[in-house]
Amino acid sequence: MLELDQLLRFAVEQGASDVHVKVGTRPRLRIDGHLREAPFDTVEPADSERIAAAVMPRGSAEALADDGQADCTYAITGLGRFRVSAFRQRGWIGLVLRRVLPGVPGFDALTLPPAVRAFADHPHGLVLVAGLAGSGKTATLAAMVDHVNAGRDCHIVTIEDPIEVLHADKRAIVDQREVGRDTTSAHAALAHVLRQDPDVVMVSQVRDADEVWSALQAAETGHLVLAGLPTVSAIDTVDRLVEMFEPHRQRQVRLSMASALRGIVAQRLVPRAGGRGRVPAVEVLVVNARVAQRIVESRTHELVDEMVAGDLYGMQTFDQSLAQLYRDGLVTRADALEHAEAPGELRFVLDRADFERGQTPGLESIREGAPAAAIQSR
Repeated sequence: MLELDQLLRFAVEQGASDVHVKVGTRPRLRIDGHLREAPFDTVEPADSERIAAAVMPRGSAEALADDGQADCTYAITGLGRFRVSAFRQRGWIGLVLRRVLPGVPGFDALTLPPAVRAFADHPHGLVLVAGLAGSGKTATLAAMVDHVNAGRDCHIVTIEDPIEVLHADKRAIVDQREVGRDTTSAHAALAHVLRQDPDVVMVSQVRDADEVWSALQAAETGHLVLAGLPTVSAIDTVDRLVEMFEPHRQRQVRLSMASALRGIVAQRLVPRAGGRGRVPAVEVLVVNARVAQRIVESRTHELVDEMVAGDLYGMQTFDQSLAQLYRDGLVTRADALEHAEAPGELRFVLDRADFERGQTPGLESIREGAPAAAIQSR
């Protein structure tokens, strides 16, 4: 019989971020981005039913029965909190539990560029944090909220689905609202948030045009709005937001974005060199006059050039971030090239970095076991 608490303790000891419980197979742990089989018995249908019943409150259990999926949180004293997603698949219950790390990570601990701190210091405007699931968006948003919480006498309202990081009041008052428990939806919460006298609003994820428009309006009326999106890059983020709206509204949305948007932080996690763990490669777009003009004129494809040349404003592309991570010894050459947008161009940059350090260009990738074809192409 599978004991959930025992499984979760093992997962924490192994440094896993997620635990997968599926009927008919052994539990799997996601460690440094990869799924690995855990040394526990094969999950039986009765195991997943019993675990779901034990961790889910009444409302979530009813949602699982009615809709086939539900979310909740589960805590073990002395171990920590977990975000639980339960769902039916092939008639059985499956579960994925994500560990909620204790405490609030800082910008330095997360190795985020200085521009992220600068975005959090803005008195008003919209800041977007983009990335796919598991890219570290939650940690970045939590660090920004904590920075404001520690530095400003203000009111912060968060709208989260679900709450993953708890914020104690410091200089600010922090009200955290969880979708499904404190509000019916992020849209409903955003529609009323301005009546709650906020200075800063954080939305863990905006999903549709109504939520985007509410966030833009809050930013245009003197509030700092921090919001997450499941997009892969700064350009993808701008285009995706505009495309959420009907064609006749897209011009107005571009004008509002050019006025209210302060910047976009897009990130993806890369394996850390020399040990376990991952570090974020971060793309940064700062909305200056030239960037705003390109957003209004639908010339988003030119934003890459702005980021490449915008280091004075704190801008950088993914490949520039990867190059710096390699120079700092935080990622290997092979991993930097694997995650690059333009591997051929990045290879020359890394060769130069090797040369400046007195190494044979490309030698590290030989040590790291890079494919022979990749080595020969240098």
